[in-house]
Amino acid sequence: MSGHDDFASEPVAGLPARPPLGEEILWQGRPSSFALARDAYKMTWFAGYFVALAIWRASIIGDTVGEGLLVTLPYLAIGLAFCAMVYLVAMIQARSTLYTLTTARVAMRIGAALTVTLNIPFKQVANANLVLRKDGTGSIALETMGDTTISYLVCWPHVRPWHMGKTHPMLRCIPDAKRVAKLLADAAQTRLNQPEVTLARTGLTLSAAE
Repeated sequence: MSGHDDFASEPVAGLPARPPLGEEILWQGRPSSFALARDAYKMTWFAGYFVALAIWRASIIGDTVGEGLLVTLPYLAIGLAFCAMVYLVAMIQARSTLYTLTTARVAMRIGAALTVTLNIPFKQVANANLVLRKDGTGSIALETMGDTTISYLVCWPHVRPWHMGKTHPMLRCIPDAKRVAKLLADAAQTRLNQPEVTLARTGLTLSAAE
């Protein structure tokens, strides 16, 4: 896995370098802004909190319906402004993110302020877990093998929530997640089924397609 600080001069969008000969891009995508605001930034939870707070205040202060509505307005306005800011942050995060699935790896260009690119070869992935929402958006968490460590804080929200000991990078809140998960599973299976032929004298490893 590697880091890349500046994607302004990317030879291929979302990748720190051009794919090697024989590696093909199968899919690229970004998080859904609304899904990211809802699932990662808990926008709907905050909206519910301000609505509940407004109703509670109206119930103990407003003697009439008109007074009750008048009491709720400041709380609802603050809640609306707060949720708008949360959505803006999620939208900026989504637009700065680009996930790439190739025939050999998953690449994640992430981060709005501090931008990095994670390259995760299929051979380093032990398992992939799909969390699917009713609207078709979902997240795919990758359980990696080896000693490579990934910073939870640097990569958030593109990590599996609360898995801090062993961080699981995550394609977060992507549209049509079921189809992407199927693409990933098929590509990984095809890649891992390719036998390796090692040339002892040079140490060169070649992949021979079936």
